[in-house]
Amino acid sequence: MKNYTITVNGNVYDVVVEEGAGSGVAPVAAPVVKKAAPVVAAAPAAAPAAGGTGSIKVEAGAAGKIFKIEAKVGQAVKKGDAVIILEAMKMEIPVVAPEDGTVASIDVAVGDAVEAGAVLATLN
Repeated sequence: MKNYTITVNGNVYDVVVEEGAGSGVAPVAAPVVKKAAPVVAAAPAAAPAAGGTGSIKVEAGAAGKIFKIEAKVGQAVKKGDAVIILEAMKMEIPVVAPEDGTVASIDVAVGDAVEAGAVLATLN
């Protein structure tokens, strides 16, 4: 008999293998004896471009990829002006300023993948 420890999808199993009497090797799986904690890689934090964080959030309306950054930190924008262009399902979607203000930070870079509701920029 031989004992093996096998990991499958983060689950650890102790397996006992017995030698059969003429039919080769027959595996017998024991119940899960111990379970390894899944390894979760920490996502790198996006650092604001400059100038700190403003009080007005500019958020992604849909999940997608940052296609273009239209505004710069320190630039004055009016309500409805495009701040970021988001690409989702082969469409370019402008993410606009929710109100008048000055861009305080751009929190993403071109090519970043973002989820719906993610803060892309802030305004003062």
